[in-house]
Amino acid sequence: MSDTNPILRRLPLIIILTVAVLGAFFLRDYLTFQALADNREALIAFRDNNYLLTVLVFIAVYVLIVAFSLPGATIATLTGGFLFATFPGALFNITGATIGATAIFLAARWGFGEKLGARLEGSDGFVKKIKDGIDENQWSMLFLIRLVPAVPFFMANLIPSFLEVPLRRFVISTFVGIIPGTTVYTSVGEGLGEVFASGETPNLGIIFEPAILFPILGLCALAVLPIIIQAVRGKKDL
Repeated sequence: MSDTNPILRRLPLIIILTVAVLGAFFLRDYLTFQALADNREALIAFRDNNYLLTVLVFIAVYVLIVAFSLPGATIATLTGGFLFATFPGALFNITGATIGATAIFLAARWGFGEKLGARLEGSDGFVKKIKDGIDENQWSMLFLIRLVPAVPFFMANLIPSFLEVPLRRFVISTFVGIIPGTTVYTSVGEGLGEVFASGETPNLGIIFEPAILFPILGLCALAVLPIIIQAVRGKKDL
């Protein structure tokens, strides 16, 4: 890979960033709640007549939205619940999100990740300590950035690519880590029929309600626990 032209290596990530910028301008009016409301009957009719095709197209569109960081990921998740119910809708959403996230991860790693990771590994002082700390707690850190709602999904895909996280570990932690939040929003999508009928908008802040947020914070605490234990053991060794 060292012999590959640097521009060629960075081309996939450049394409992703370019499409993301263009999508933010040209697609923001199409991937919206109102667009879903306006086309809900056509979507339901197509699903009823072509269920398997609808599933495949939906997952493919979700992959594109995530892979190119296009606007409308939340709307796509709601659509999964609206069309396919919480289950299997959540499974379709999680699958599409994981594949899309993996595409960004690979593009970033191929373009920048390996070289940056090597530089961090060869660095000294504080930077090297941070890198070693992350390496020693990769599973915990990966689950944590997926579980915490405040971490942007795009950044959660890029950061591991720069820290030499193995692909298998990234895929597993992404798939499992996004299950809680994705399931919550998919369940909101399942209830969109009543929301449309009443002319209201869905409560996207539901994930911050105590009944939802506290269990997710509990999972975050479990993810952090191995890091705390290791830090305490490290101090005892000193």
